[in-house]
Amino acid sequence: MCPNCDDFARTILLLGQLALYGDTAGADFDFIETVGASLAASLPEPPPGTFPPGFDPNSGPPYPGEGS
Repeated sequence: MCPNCDDFARTILLLGQLALYGDTAGADFDFIETVGASLAASLPEPPPGTFPPGFDPNSGPPYPGEGS
């Protein structure tokens, strides 16, 4: 596996584990907010082939709370 691919997969795994931790009783939400933001900021570019050719992540529907 290429180094960038390994970093991407590991970061996604950590974000998933952090999300699961957030659903546990007594989870420290300050920790989740801090570590989650740091992990998301450190997320490398996705490996080639992750998305179909021509995929534009900004062309989807707006998320709730975003403009129209």
